[in-house]
Amino acid sequence: MNLRFTPSVRTVFVTMLATLAAGGLGLRAAMRSLDVYLKKEPVAMRADFGSIPATLGRWQKMGDDQVLDAAMVESLGTEKYLTRTYALDGDASKGMVSLHLAYYTGTIDAVPHIPERCWGAGGLVQLGQPATLPMPLPILAAPPADAPKNLATGKPYPMAMLVDPVTNAEERVALLVGDFAMTVTIFQNPHESRVEQVGAYTFIANGRCTPSTTGVRTLAFNLGDRYAYYCKLQLSARYPMGDAPSTTAFKAQAEDFLTQLLPQLMRRLPDWPSVERAGPGGQTARN
Repeated sequence: MNLRFTPSVRTVFVTMLATLAAGGLGLRAAMRSLDVYLKKEPVAMRADFGSIPATLGRWQKMGDDQVLDAAMVESLGTEKYLTRTYALDGDASKGMVSLHLAYYTGTIDAVPHIPERCWGAGGLVQLGQPATLPMPLPILAAPPADAPKNLATGKPYPMAMLVDPVTNAEERVALLVGDFAMTVTIFQNPHESRVEQVGAYTFIANGRCTPSTTGVRTLAFNLGDRYAYYCKLQLSARYPMGDAPSTTAFKAQAEDFLTQLLPQLMRRLPDWPSVERAGPGGQTARN
């Protein structure tokens, strides 16, 4: 059956289509003029996670980095990851920390795997609810007077000085703006009733950090940011059950480890102050 419309109806229909098209173009133009970006562009890492030193202060790498198969990489959602174990003074009896990093950029989709969602599927039993554990790292406490400021908060970036072990060249690295904390959950393997496993994570996104899976969306999807990235930083450790909570021992070891790790990690993530200085039309952050 053929439908025929009167000229007046066709005119109204064409006018409506033109209005919608003009409105869409006008909306995009308005967003560009206001520096609003609904679709985020990717920003490249400065170096691979694998280049993080095997020795971080007193912490020394143990064994080889874990290599995931294709199915696990697809599940992880990124090929930019690192899973590595460090031991204090290279002695597992003094303490071991397993480090997992995963990098995401561009469009912010699903938040990556976290212990309370995934470890249970691996047979571990969760003991209690996740808790936020503040970690007041000294390296984040006193930004220098000439430090660049984070545009989203107006706060200056803490800075760290790294020295190249080969050339002895010094490089100043911007760290994280804001308080550092991790979400911590305790697990137990039913076959190891006297051992507790601590899983802790936080997210680094666009120069700031948050221990929250919802918070990372807020940081990485700021409408004023043309580019977006976030990095999951996860630590895990095992402790024998005793009178003191596992989180007490974990907090002490994690703070020491993170103090050594963060400057090296931030050197490999995008230099967010430079991305901010480039402005909406800048090329600094492009892959």
